[in-house]
Amino acid sequence: MTAGRAAHGRITRGTTGVNRLRRMDRWIASHPAFRTATAPLVVDLGFGAAPWTALELLQRLRRVRPDARVVGIEIDPERVRAARLHEREGLSFRVGGFEVPLDGGERPAVIRAANVLRQYDEAEVGAAWRRMAARLQPGGLLLEGTSNEVGRVASWAGVRAVDTAPESFTIALHLDSLDSVGGPSVVAERLPKALIHRNVPGERVHELLRALDAQWARQAALSTFSARQRWIAAVQGLRADGWPVRDGVARWRLGELTLPWSTVAPRDGALAR
Repeated sequence: MTAGRAAHGRITRGTTGVNRLRRMDRWIASHPAFRTATAPLVVDLGFGAAPWTALELLQRLRRVRPDARVVGIEIDPERVRAARLHEREGLSFRVGGFEVPLDGGERPAVIRAANVLRQYDEAEVGAAWRRMAARLQPGGLLLEGTSNEVGRVASWAGVRAVDTAPESFTIALHLDSLDSVGGPSVVAERLPKALIHRNVPGERVHELLRALDAQWARQAALSTFSARQRWIAAVQGLRADGWPVRDGVARWRLGELTLPWSTVAPRDGALAR
């Protein structure tokens, strides 16, 4: 980063692990913001105490586009120094924060900020989104969200422009374990910071999770065939009930559910930007 310019943000706990962000990686690799980008540069913002998530992200993206590049950014200089031992063609690391410092004014097609804002206050989220989104290429994507430690439960917001609310909200779950953890609403523990305190009666995200659990229970007989078939039927049930579910079976079978952000946005207008 430019000498004398402070990084924006705070050092997080840095918890990371192999394969933790695989569901986010898969979603990024399928997204038009990455697939159609002239310069397929992706930033792993706040990669943590070890560089595994950035390494895995590069490997997964290069299966789709061999010209993909990843830059891992961390606010802790010691973490960056350690990560640089793992640099290779297409992968580099640097010190920085929400300002997303890149050489020569380069702009990323995608910024992934996973498990970064979890330790911030909800009131700080909008400013962080705006700062990061301002660094995107035209048509770029900011993916900001949370996963559990083993990557079986995740959710995120998809932000496309600096001056508007997020475009989308996605849940991604390990389907075979849902019954043992109480159903799809287990994601309530891993909602993005903008929503995690909104899972209360009267809020849209609470209504969504109740409706999703109800559909999951309604389709219990299909578990005889597979958790995947049960999930697909549950998502189809949501759509039939009027929820504007996006995508189709090819994405649903992965344990994903994506809807417009407006279906979960806080009712008090917070983060409407």
